[in-house]
Amino acid sequence: MGTTSLQRTPLFPFHQALGARFVSFAGWEMPLQYRGVVAEHRAVRERVGVFDISHMGKFELWGPELGSHLSRLVPSDLAAVRAGSARYTVLLNPLGGIVDDVIFYRHPPEGELEHWSLIVNAATRHKDREWLQQQGIPGLELQDHTESQVLLAVQGPAAEEVLQPFLAGSLKALRRFQHGQFAPQKGGSSGARVFVARTGYTGEDGFEILLSPPEGCWLWEQLVQAGVQPCGFGCRDTLRLEAAFCLYGQDMDESTTPLEADLGWLVNNPGDYIGKLALERQREQGIPRRLVGFRLLDRAIPRSGYAIYAPNSPEPIGRVTSGSHSPTLGYGIGLGYVDSTWAKVGSRLEIEIRGQRRPAEVVKKPFYRGAGSS
Repeated sequence: MGTTSLQRTPLFPFHQALGARFVSFAGWEMPLQYRGVVAEHRAVRERVGVFDISHMGKFELWGPELGSHLSRLVPSDLAAVRAGSARYTVLLNPLGGIVDDVIFYRHPPEGELEHWSLIVNAATRHKDREWLQQQGIPGLELQDHTESQVLLAVQGPAAEEVLQPFLAGSLKALRRFQHGQFAPQKGGSSGARVFVARTGYTGEDGFEILLSPPEGCWLWEQLVQAGVQPCGFGCRDTLRLEAAFCLYGQDMDESTTPLEADLGWLVNNPGDYIGKLALERQREQGIPRRLVGFRLLDRAIPRSGYAIYAPNSPEPIGRVTSGSHSPTLGYGIGLGYVDSTWAKVGSRLEIEIRGQRRPAEVVKKPFYRGAGSS
């Protein structure tokens, strides 16, 4: 049997030097942890951590009246997005299923052309690129920078304080889901500009920074030397779960609609868009299942794929999509789809763990609310 080589980001040697344990993710060899999941998790919650997320898909888009054309592809009102702002949303298929969850960033126009950036999930990058190119957007130019750019996430309550000395320009001026171009304060190549957005996937305040590989390696080194904790995918997962952020391919996919995935707040596009009729029909007929957050009521840890039961029910009413012990809260938490009858906050559930049903309760999301929780 042949082996498939994994892609590595430009920061791979730095991860090796720091003693990272690696994991295969969406065709990339990425750091799972350095000091340990809990230590890294707590560093982000209490102060600041830095993640290499260069595996994520990075597209630049240009085209005439591009915003109005992109609005036909998503249930969110992209026409309301101003230059310097961003919008989290989902791409849908005609049945209302989620093709991917993405962030659109709008830049100032370049002459007659609108200019946008798009960050997509690593596992769906090729699918998303082909899907966008198949939508018949007139004059669309799409560049895929995934393998030629570094993407760092600096996350935690001290993110602004720690990152600011390395960038010229005020990070404080960026509000949540705003972005801009900044110059490195020292090091790196002359005249370089880096893209900085006040976004993240941890539930804390923080920034995502898009740079060339030399600039990305320079900034990573500067941050680690300044005492910022390098963080791997292990704590990225526990942090996003505490913030009740969905993971594509696990908590949602093309078989789930945004209404089922508790992302109805994204559906505010007044115009026509792919999947609109399916969502309207589902609203009229009733949403059969919903993604809920739950906590375990005894010492147990839920995992993806575990069956969810109503008390004393012979058949499952759903399944766990994400679950873990919460380092911040000290008990087991999870996300899962259940019959809508059981989706109300306070509903008692039972999670089958190693052949035993363990008591759980539907709770309000997010489980943990930091400065970056939606």
